[in-house]
Amino acid sequence: QVQLVESGGGSVQAGGSLRLSCAASGVTSYMGWFRQAPGKEREGVAAVYTAGGDKYYPGAVEGRFIISQDNAKNIVHLQMNRLTPEDTAMYYCAAPCPPNYWGQGTQVTVSA
Repeated sequence: QVQLVESGGGSVQAGGSLRLSCAASGVTSYMGWFRQAPGKEREGVAAVYTAGGDKYYPGAVEGRFIISQDNAKNIVHLQMNRLTPEDTAMYYCAAPCPPNYWGQGTQVTVSA
């Protein structure tokens, strides 16, 4: 069993940045970030293959969001830049692919 703990959410104005972190209690092959806005389905945001370092951005955030990893500490970060109100959502860390484990979520709110 892998436990995932997110941190780093908060409120920011449009155009600002936030950095989310996810600490895993064990080693997983993939770690990723999903988000869910009110009234919308959960969507994938970014993922990283922890062994090889390959990164994936399934949505429309590539170029603004950057996923990175600290393998020594089983931590994955999501650097979010040029945030817009459309990025407002609960962000979840998940592992592996497809996810079996989910974090509790961290709220990101972007005001206009």
